[in-house]
Amino acid sequence: MSLREAAHRAEEGLIALILGVMVLLSFVQVVLRYVFSSGFIWQLEANTYLFSWLVMIGISYCVRVRAHIGVDAAVRLLPAPARRAVGTFVLLLALAYTCLMMYGSFDYIHRLYIINVEAEDIPIATWKLSVCLPLGFVLLFIRLLEMGWRIFTGQSEGYELADEAKEAVTDVTHDDAPDATTVQR
Repeated sequence: MSLREAAHRAEEGLIALILGVMVLLSFVQVVLRYVFSSGFIWQLEANTYLFSWLVMIGISYCVRVRAHIGVDAAVRLLPAPARRAVGTFVLLLALAYTCLMMYGSFDYIHRLYIINVEAEDIPIATWKLSVCLPLGFVLLFIRLLEMGWRIFTGQSEGYELADEAKEAVTDVTHDDAPDATTVQR
């Protein structure tokens, strides 16, 4: 297994772990509340921070697996060089936005570090819980650079989005196909 594959698996494992912990915490909280009239004070805040981590890591993951949706019907009508130019322009805008957000998130974490405030219900410094912001934008920046490389080297025609129409047609086509175990007479 290459380092790249290991990083991809670690990313997917972290996303699955965070989601599993969120579900488990929510389930335990519901049982404690409705069965035992009790509960954890910190559970809601923990789930909020976990959700933040999930979203920030998930943004870059979705760029990697081309799962973001967008309206590209007009762009698909363009010839390949124009699609590539539009994709490059969109990519540059996305990189600029990511740089702004990266700068803002680093500044935000630095300010939280300076004031050193703990979370409301969790005895951990807020800056430690919020470090997902700059981390997520750094990961997104890397993924966008990878996409830019694919555009630059001609491996991609432009900004890569999910093709829901193609997936829907493929799903319907496969659902209507006869099963290999079906005996035809």
